[in-house]
Amino acid sequence: MFAGATSVYAAEPAKTMTASAPSVLLSGIESKHNDLSVKPQDDFYRHVNGTWLKNEKIPEDRSSSGAFYDLREATVPQLQTLIVGLTKQHAKHGSDAQKIADLYASYMDTAKIEALGLKPLDADFAKVAALKDKKQIPAFIAYLNFISVGAPFDIVVHQDNKDSTKYVLDVGQSGLGMPDRDYYLNNEDAKLKDTRAKYLAHIEKMLSMAGDKNAAQTAAAILALETELAKVQWSKVELRDPIKAYNKIELTKLDALTPGFDWNAYLSTLGVQNKIESLIVSQPSYLTGFNKVLQETSLDTWKAYFKWNLLSASASQLPKAYSDEHFAFFNTTLQGTPVQEPRWKRGVRLADSSLGESLGKMYVAKHFPAQNKEKMEKLVGNLLLAYKQSIDTLDWMSPETKKEAQTKLSTFMPKIGYPNKWKDYSALNINKGDTVGNLRNARKFASQVELNKLGKPIDREEWGMTPQTVNAYYNPEMNEIVFPAAILQAPFFDAKADDAVNYGGIGAVIGHEISHGFDDQGAQYDEKGNLRDWWTKEDHEKFAVKTAALVKQYGAFSPLPGYTVNGELTLGENIADNSGLAIAYKAYKLSLGGKPAPVIAGLTGDQRFFMGFAQVWRGKMRDATMIVRLKTDPHSPGEIRANGTLRNMPGFYESYGVKEGDKMYLAPQERVSIW
Repeated sequence: MFAGATSVYAAEPAKTMTASAPSVLLSGIESKHNDLSVKPQDDFYRHVNGTWLKNEKIPEDRSSSGAFYDLREATVPQLQTLIVGLTKQHAKHGSDAQKIADLYASYMDTAKIEALGLKPLDADFAKVAALKDKKQIPAFIAYLNFISVGAPFDIVVHQDNKDSTKYVLDVGQSGLGMPDRDYYLNNEDAKLKDTRAKYLAHIEKMLSMAGDKNAAQTAAAILALETELAKVQWSKVELRDPIKAYNKIELTKLDALTPGFDWNAYLSTLGVQNKIESLIVSQPSYLTGFNKVLQETSLDTWKAYFKWNLLSASASQLPKAYSDEHFAFFNTTLQGTPVQEPRWKRGVRLADSSLGESLGKMYVAKHFPAQNKEKMEKLVGNLLLAYKQSIDTLDWMSPETKKEAQTKLSTFMPKIGYPNKWKDYSALNINKGDTVGNLRNARKFASQVELNKLGKPIDREEWGMTPQTVNAYYNPEMNEIVFPAAILQAPFFDAKADDAVNYGGIGAVIGHEISHGFDDQGAQYDEKGNLRDWWTKEDHEKFAVKTAALVKQYGAFSPLPGYTVNGELTLGENIADNSGLAIAYKAYKLSLGGKPAPVIAGLTGDQRFFMGFAQVWRGKMRDATMIVRLKTDPHSPGEIRANGTLRNMPGFYESYGVKEGDKMYLAPQERVSIW
């Protein structure tokens, strides 16, 4: 958190901050994308984005395009320029510049990659071959966890949900090659069954290329094993419950959950056996189910499964035949993307994922104007003020709960642009010419950074995203809202535009993230980041009525024939979209300071506000990608995030004269107003 953040955003939220007007008022609305033949009262999303939707063709090397995706793509050549500049510097060995340059150069050296073949995996394959007894499997799973390779369960280090002053080790379900358990278990959906068949063929082909003479039988055994794991996994909806997922178990009692599984060997391999006395088991029934699958599945099948995961996890760093086959399934079959992106882009993404904050430091220096941060501070201040005022008017929150809500709001920690303290990569070893080894070292480094937190004080300076990430987040354990530099660009944020479009764009994003502190999940955490029920029974009941209506509303949307939005899976994000837009609208009104908004290009301030909101959700995605998102993504598709939210907004009805008979119309009693 930046030094001035607390006083500006928390301790003194009662001051309305008005932004100074630019010398020339720009609407910020990308009118070239509008389709004025579509009435805003019938389909506001297409009224704002219709021309773009008609003309846009998703690039062959992408699964999606649109406002979010285009900004993300725009950062790639910017990062490449920074990386290429480093390759020309002859940087000192051990410096971040040397590591970034050599990591990128190694990935781009395809001749050496082809010459090496599978040799870089020999040591790992030898570890698999050395498994002579299932009793060795716990330690081997720990090794896979440490190098971030697929395994039946995975680990994460985070704040203890009931003691946010300490870090804990959390064990959770994992181990599936396809995106969700439905891809294994749903026998009614023809597309999912087809994907399953292609996944089997993909495993067989990869193993055959790697020298397995019985690849067909091996692949079938691996798919059968993953299917058994899928059967005992929790659904995506069940995973949303933080109370149900909080199961702290003393190490001495783990054997009752997984009889015969050697947790001491597992924890010793990770090097944490003397750092912890207990851990969190997110899905106890899954671990018990996995342990049964472990006992009932042959050692040979487990060895095949481990070898397959090692091969798949490194495929992008292996010779072209492996990389192409990996892409063919995970991108073409699963996402519908026909062409693999240029290798230089993949090299940039590798460097970005491995040394992201070091690249981010350079990115910020070149691409993040100081005035963007200053204007964002004003926006965040007004959003927090709007929340502060709105809490006292809520019809579903009791006086005692409102007091607690104000306390939580006052302790929000905003982080804008970039970290105050940059990550130290000195322990990361990168060697030119060893792309598989470099990837392995980067994964080991990241894992060790996390494990080193155990037993240490909470690092409140840490960021969960790099500055060049086009996204934002709320962390309930830290009670913080984070807005990286890269999202602070048009259409989300335009420093040269009139305030209306910025409040509709980035303002709604800010409001969205703040509201996560009060949605069906975030509201279970108090101001210190601890799981604590600070609502009355009546609050819960009133809120449940509103959220049930949202589940029904969004569950009725069908963005693809035969597939609907999962209203329960997307509930938290739908709450945040509706709440964020409502608060952003109030904050925009506050920013006017009682003065009328200017009319620009024939549009009122309110109209520009709502158009600013709709244009940030401009997007297209391939059908296969849409299916993956509907199965796994807690966010609704962009079109629904726009139209579905606006139908609940009274200000939208007033701004556009929406009336009964219009397609955007919802009867007043059907509209959900949370904030």
